[in-house]
Amino acid sequence: MLKINLEKLKFLRSIKIRIFLIVFIIGFIPSTIARYAILKNYEQRAVDLRTSDVQTQLKILANHLIAYRYLQDTSSEVIDAELNMLSNLYDGRVLIINNNLKVVKDTYGISEGKTIISEEVIRCLKGVNTSNYDSTNNFIEMTIPIMESLEVDTSEMQPMEPNLASGVMLTSVSTDYIATTMEILNRKAIVVEVLVILIVFIISMLASYVIIRPFEKITEALNQVKEGYTNDPISVSDCLETEHIGDAFNQVLSRMKVLDDSRQEFVSNVSHELKTPITSMKVLADSLRGQEDVPIELYREFMEDIADEIDREDKIINDLLALIKMDRTSSDLNIAQVDINVLVELIMKRLRPIALKKNIELVYESVRPVSAEIDEVKITLVISNLVENAIKYNKEFGWVKVTLDADHQFFTVEVADSGIGIPEESIEHIYERFYRVDKSHSREIDGTGLGLAITRSAILMHRGSIKVVSEEGEGTTFTVKIPLTYIAVS
Repeated sequence: MLKINLEKLKFLRSIKIRIFLIVFIIGFIPSTIARYAILKNYEQRAVDLRTSDVQTQLKILANHLIAYRYLQDTSSEVIDAELNMLSNLYDGRVLIINNNLKVVKDTYGISEGKTIISEEVIRCLKGVNTSNYDSTNNFIEMTIPIMESLEVDTSEMQPMEPNLASGVMLTSVSTDYIATTMEILNRKAIVVEVLVILIVFIISMLASYVIIRPFEKITEALNQVKEGYTNDPISVSDCLETEHIGDAFNQVLSRMKVLDDSRQEFVSNVSHELKTPITSMKVLADSLRGQEDVPIELYREFMEDIADEIDREDKIINDLLALIKMDRTSSDLNIAQVDINVLVELIMKRLRPIALKKNIELVYESVRPVSAEIDEVKITLVISNLVENAIKYNKEFGWVKVTLDADHQFFTVEVADSGIGIPEESIEHIYERFYRVDKSHSREIDGTGLGLAITRSAILMHRGSIKVVSEEGEGTTFTVKIPLTYIAVS
């Protein structure tokens, strides 16, 4: 049941529906409040006006009551006529009450001689006018003191001298005409409100359509790209937001194209690199098979070449496997506290015979003791790859210098050489898989073209960075920067 209800409310997630509802509510609520406020204001003004008119008539009649001493003698036909006229005029009832709270006159003729005890009557005997509006039963009840003096305090809740009033006029007048008028006004106001709501509804629909239309264009363009109808950049400049969305998507699309091209090139390179040693071995094997009485020396030479090609194939496969592992998440890292000085010394010791064989001077300088949280295997691979490359791409009787340093956050390993350098146009491509700067000498210089790609992946897994500065013919310097404390990112 809950799932069904959520499905029904799913349409509220639409921006178009939200904009429509917001605009509609902004138009609907003020119109409803305005209708209510206008009717209440009219009702209040009509009641105040009615009360003021009746009080004026009652004050005049109260003076006549004093003049004719009506509280002592109720036989005056003139006063009776005035009371009946007032009662008929305002469709109400008038009671004359003396200071003993006894009704001496009732225009309805049903309460004469009775005693009335109420808060309003008692307050009026003390000189205070009262007025109460009963909107449920449609009448106004008011009291006017009958004073011996003509000067009467008519202000609400302002008492005069106690026991000054000789009597009270308790009057209730009908407000049916006010209720009838309000019903007529309310019907007209509802008609106007419905027209306003209809206009607001149309404006809400138009506003939601106009605002959402640019986003619909973006969606249409994205669907065309998704379906493969076009690969052209999208552009919806109707508003700034859609323009930003289009620009962001175009950047993603461009990045996807680069990645797709890189993937295709990678597959092509992998196929080529894996096929080349196999082709060489097949050629060598076919040569041996096609000859009779092959000399043992030639047989040994061909078998050595085949063994070299097998080693080359094995290295390519191992590097590919290493690269695949580097593409996994950082959860594959085996982090431990490692003495970096000892680690670099061991690497240098292992690579020094290779450097001596090529007459390369290998120098190691440690500025200070360094200990860091790293994956020892991967960082060993990083430093080894950089030093091996510095040896391979060096000049005869050249040098390679490895410098270890650290600050309070990072340790740095700088590998500088006096080698052949990297052309400026190739620097941005050196971390690409199977990329070789000098393809004409790729067979002469041992390697798969995956070393720097593996190196960069391992560094990024440690949240580090690698930079290169090189001048063709002068040498190259790689600088690796790794945090001393590893922070895993979930």
